[in-house]
Amino acid sequence: MPVLHVDLVSLFPEMFAPVIGLSIVGRAVEQGLITVRTHNLLDALEGRERADERPYGGGPGMVLRIEPLARTLDAILAAAPTTERRRIILTSASGPTFRQADAAAWASQDRLILICGHYEGIDERLRALYPVEEISLGEFVLTGGEIAAMAFLDATARLVPGAIDPDSAATESWTNGDELDHPTYTRPPTFRGIDVPPVLLSGDHAKIAEWRREQSRARATARNRARELDT
Repeated sequence: MPVLHVDLVSLFPEMFAPVIGLSIVGRAVEQGLITVRTHNLLDALEGRERADERPYGGGPGMVLRIEPLARTLDAILAAAPTTERRRIILTSASGPTFRQADAAAWASQDRLILICGHYEGIDERLRALYPVEEISLGEFVLTGGEIAAMAFLDATARLVPGAIDPDSAATESWTNGDELDHPTYTRPPTFRGIDVPPVLLSGDHAKIAEWRREQSRARATARNRARELDT
């Protein structure tokens, strides 16, 4: 079974420890389905170098320097097979929004390199030197890219074959275009005057499947209408 190798490039790699060691990501690591390595940019500094500097031309904030980033990426790529399928992702509020389709595409790769943006951004020459793709977690700004990278890692790892039940993955929200998952219920059948829909207790699997499809479509329609109202 193919293995997805994930490299996390960050100024704060210790933030990833709970994600790597717990839940589905942790189980996928234990099962040998994925490997996750963190790379501290501070370890790539030489002499009295800094990881960041003020931007040329002036302006507020600091910019991550190109040298430690390039050294870290060069080391990762030098140790990797030249024929592997890989994606290099930079967390950036300027990029397109991350989607389920991205997670599915990344899960089929041999290597995923996630670079956590920070401060006012990253020296633009990184994009000229490496095939970097900018991806955003959403239309908002975070202090650093670690939280976005955690979300990308979690969403991708669970789609690696063997990480979760394939039937569960096939019926989740966003797996088939803009379809949303249907409502779910479990015991007890009545709680505080609210009953589980009778069809789910009927034992008629054909009717249950149709009800779930209708509910999924209704959720998608309601979401699209809400979006239209926002615009």
